[in-house]
Amino acid sequence: MKFQRTSIALVFAALALGGYVYYTESKKPPQVDQAQSDEKPLFNFKEQDVQAFTVQTPKQTLVFEKAGNWTLKKPEVAPADEGAVAFLLNLLATGKSDRTFTVPPAKKPEFGLDQPSATVEVKLNNQQNHRLVIGKPNFNRNFLYALVDPPDNQDLSVLLIPINFQNAVDRPLIEWKRDKPKPKAIPSISPSASPSPK
Repeated sequence: MKFQRTSIALVFAALALGGYVYYTESKKPPQVDQAQSDEKPLFNFKEQDVQAFTVQTPKQTLVFEKAGNWTLKKPEVAPADEGAVAFLLNLLATGKSDRTFTVPPAKKPEFGLDQPSATVEVKLNNQQNHRLVIGKPNFNRNFLYALVDPPDNQDLSVLLIPINFQNAVDRPLIEWKRDKPKPKAIPSISPSASPSPK
């Protein structure tokens, strides 16, 4: 009988503790919403606001201008591939930083920002200019370190931006042009007639 009373007391104690935990946990704001609210847009412009832009990588410098359609101006003049341009401009206009932290300028090399993998400079219709400096990937290669409109000789706000920026800027020249050379046709080889048995 004593065993049964102890069991009932333990059940009530467990229910009371469970109710308390449920009540306190339900009052906390969800962590997921808090993490999403930490994401901040990189820039405050729209894709259609861009009038010209430059993509500079260690391999090449590309200059694009919009006059109706996008045109590649340097290193040669050619119609630009609208898909490649739209992919980059959409990332610039809608991209968000996952996290931001402040570092002194002397720490640029730790993030690959002293010798960037790419620098994108944008000129808007209202004549404003913006710059995105892309460094190396973070430790798990999910994000890239970057600077947005970095100030001169001040502490830097290093951002983590989506890895997609790497694909958007690191393209060979041929992928930026609309008229790509067609692959050479391989001549077809006709089978030679086999000799007929005698």
